[in-house]
Amino acid sequence: MKKSPLLNNRPVLRTLNSLRDFQRNPLHFLATLGDRYGDMVEIRIFFWPVFIINHPDYIKHVLQDNHRNYNKNVPIMNLFRPLLGNGLVTNYGGESWLQQRRLMQPAFHRQRIAELGTLITTSTNAMLERWDDYALKNQSFDVAGEMMHLTLRIVSTALFNRDVSSRTEVFEEAFLQINGFLLEYFNRPFPPLKVPTPRNRRFWAALRTLDSFVYDILRERRQSKEHYEDLLSLLMQARDEETGQGMSDQQLRDEVMTLLVAGHETAANALTWCWYLLAQHKEVEQRLHEELDQVLGGCLPTVADLPRLAYTRMIFEEAMRLYPPIWIAMRKVLQDDEIGGCRIPANTYVLWSSYAVHRHPDFWEQPEHFAPERFSSERASSRPRHAYIPFSHGPRLCIGNTFALTEAQLIIAMVVQRYKLVLVPDQLIEPEPLVTLRPRNGVHITLQPRR
Repeated sequence: MKKSPLLNNRPVLRTLNSLRDFQRNPLHFLATLGDRYGDMVEIRIFFWPVFIINHPDYIKHVLQDNHRNYNKNVPIMNLFRPLLGNGLVTNYGGESWLQQRRLMQPAFHRQRIAELGTLITTSTNAMLERWDDYALKNQSFDVAGEMMHLTLRIVSTALFNRDVSSRTEVFEEAFLQINGFLLEYFNRPFPPLKVPTPRNRRFWAALRTLDSFVYDILRERRQSKEHYEDLLSLLMQARDEETGQGMSDQQLRDEVMTLLVAGHETAANALTWCWYLLAQHKEVEQRLHEELDQVLGGCLPTVADLPRLAYTRMIFEEAMRLYPPIWIAMRKVLQDDEIGGCRIPANTYVLWSSYAVHRHPDFWEQPEHFAPERFSSERASSRPRHAYIPFSHGPRLCIGNTFALTEAQLIIAMVVQRYKLVLVPDQLIEPEPLVTLRPRNGVHITLQPRR
């Protein structure tokens, strides 16, 4: 791609070439854009004018300093609406989003999350008991699939008091179909979803499977006479302050679907990349063993242990730097604005990629290198806060970020105390940028007992 002329001090890419490059390899396109054109580039994606930003200060402006001027009424997010409806993630913003956030916040209080520690360790132990058979037979398996099963079990039980392990494969197969479809549809948004092409029919069939999954949860809860203290009960008991009306089944479905998808898919992928990286860096794995031996001494980890498992957390944070599950984000500009000295017109779009920002050479030395020490308190405090955005930032910071970090530390501590994960040789492992950043074809491993 040749460098383009400047317009108002910012590079402008030719529409056809930039779109083709974006579609062919979006991660490479976004990660190398800054090297060639700087931290702000204007392109067109089909007929949408888009400003791609790649500097922490620019992202801070959009997510925090002037966040009210940017909402989620964007093409990328609108793709998710058939799946997530108008849940917390896809809600455009404003008062309705704020009400949703306030309603859900108590379920994600730190004390509530601490109470879920036993659930996380119990679920992980059940998985490890199944892994014992793999180890005994020296049998390889896909750790990506195992992480999906584990996190789905944890989030469904934690948030809805229901273990859906028996239907995990059905849920995952349907979601994987939708995941791939959405990226394909973003690249080729025609014909419209309502047109009954074979591709569209497969999408709606997969969505009906997920809807059935969620509506079953709602129906069983409405029929149950037991009292539950979980997020689903909180949502079902919520009443509008003015009308006194509760949530409709559609509203409940949207929130439940959002939490099921966001609560397991992102964590599972982040953990999978963590295992992939650990298996390649023995010196990091050895330091992790030393921390776990010193802090836990072979005992089951608890939430109370987590502050002393600093290196465990640093490993997970570094894995999310290299392979952030939410790899791309977008906002619509409501009124004319200025970012980095450039005018950003109303009704255009701003896009950034955490995958690219997390590799910005001005803020990350040897950005492709796996180095958990980057996240020591001393080194992290020297970086701009918005150079690291796996959970976004500002008012729309991911509501489940504390839960995700707690869950990951406990799972890593339990698995690594018991096994070393060894990559099966000669497999091609590369990131696949779907709705989330998954490893294409999974990550196949064998187990070596540690004790």
